[in-house]
Amino acid sequence: MSQQRKLIRKWVLSGLTLSLLVPTLAACNTTKGKDSETRHTLRVGTMYGSKQDETWFRQQFTDIFEFTHSNIDIEVVPAIDYSEMQFEDQSKQREQPDPLEKVKAIMTGSNPVDVMIFDMSMLNQLVNENMLKQLDPMLKENKMDTTEFVPAVIDGIKDAGNGFLYALTPTFTPSALYYNKKIFTSAGVNFPTDGMSWEQVFTLAKRLKSGSGKDAIFGFSFNQWGAGDSYWDMQTYAAPLQMRVFDDKAETMTVNTPQWESVWKTMSDLYNDHVTPRQEDMQYDQPQSENTFYNPFQGRLFLNGKVAMSVGDYSLINEIQQLNDNSEKLKMEKLDWDVVTMPYHIGKEDIGGNVYLSSLSGINVKAANPDDAWEFVKFMNGKDWAKLKSRSTYELSARKDFVKVRDGMSYNVEAFTKMKPAPQLNSTLKDQELYREKPNLQMVSELGNRAYAEVIQGKKTVKEALAQWETKGNDLLQKIKLNPKGEITGVFDDGDISPEKRKVMEAAGESVQIID
Repeated sequence: MSQQRKLIRKWVLSGLTLSLLVPTLAACNTTKGKDSETRHTLRVGTMYGSKQDETWFRQQFTDIFEFTHSNIDIEVVPAIDYSEMQFEDQSKQREQPDPLEKVKAIMTGSNPVDVMIFDMSMLNQLVNENMLKQLDPMLKENKMDTTEFVPAVIDGIKDAGNGFLYALTPTFTPSALYYNKKIFTSAGVNFPTDGMSWEQVFTLAKRLKSGSGKDAIFGFSFNQWGAGDSYWDMQTYAAPLQMRVFDDKAETMTVNTPQWESVWKTMSDLYNDHVTPRQEDMQYDQPQSENTFYNPFQGRLFLNGKVAMSVGDYSLINEIQQLNDNSEKLKMEKLDWDVVTMPYHIGKEDIGGNVYLSSLSGINVKAANPDDAWEFVKFMNGKDWAKLKSRSTYELSARKDFVKVRDGMSYNVEAFTKMKPAPQLNSTLKDQELYREKPNLQMVSELGNRAYAEVIQGKKTVKEALAQWETKGNDLLQKIKLNPKGEITGVFDDGDISPEKRKVMEAAGESVQIID
């Protein structure tokens, strides 16, 4: 299921459950006395949106608050309004707006938003530009105990906030290491456990791979969809290491190093030794007959019992449950499974990567209604709201009391809560500024992708490929220095990709940076 379809289902389910909690929360109306007699307008900013999809946003974040605070009206203000972009001419549509600049605009304009709802990628930037109020004093005054929240969530927010809390989130989307018990038992190998390093997991994976062709069993997959793009899978593996691609001026490549070589060799060996699957391993014939149902899990190697261990997010449980409930109809074997914590790198024991915090709420330092803004943030992250959000099958509650195993199931739910988010590669404030100033820097990753592909194809050694990336990358960085945003030609070995072909490849989901 695509990420977009997953989000749509999540929004619909949230809307359906909303009515179930309204009577309970109605008793929580906190507006009293004189304040309750005066109507206020609370302006809530969101990174993306439009009037056309405002309904789901209100269901997700504001409807219950308005119901229980009858003197407050919510005005939703998207930083990037897709409905406005839709009717621009094609040249402007191709210009991707800068999310940070758009968020700053609605937080600093003549009528600034009071509350901003954003994702983790924005937090450190807003904190360092002094755009958010620190929440720690208000939490202390209102006796909100942060120990009631999942430590990984609070610690992850504090890490991005220079040791303080400038935002809270009611939910988060974690990942864990799923494993197939039958494959382990058949191979006589002990099950994985919480707190394993990447080296330990890869050692297990090598013991579990077996067979070939249609009978192949793979030891490990970096993603729940099966065989992904191995270069981008590397981001999952390498993110906690925070290795740099270029220097802090984006003038010199920094990839031809022993650490980069170790990462590339580890990854390429796993693929070349068939410990992890490739794209061709996902292909098999779907039976054709009048009575054959389409198998929604076709090509999903872990769900089909072809992969012993796989990184997967919390929503993968939905598909496992669906598979097991319909195994007879699908003529598939039920999956006997469990989860353990994401693997770690030595020296980064508490960082596991793939923890997504998408509903952070913070208070604008320029808020016209700071008291109402705090009331909203407090409500959104309180126990009553957590009770509602805990029904989500795609996210976990950030409050520990509501992190529970689903009814009728048995698995290690604590595995989803123990590891802190890993920052993305090149995610420092300086790097983010560079990418905004020089969007052509995205082309550097495409050079790396192509160099790594030659390693996988056996055309180059890791050392040769990294040296190539360094040389071509240095040349590209000098071109970007002179032309940070315009079209740059002569970069790739197979010639420059035409705008028309780029659009086709982008629509197909291929990794191509469009520069117009």
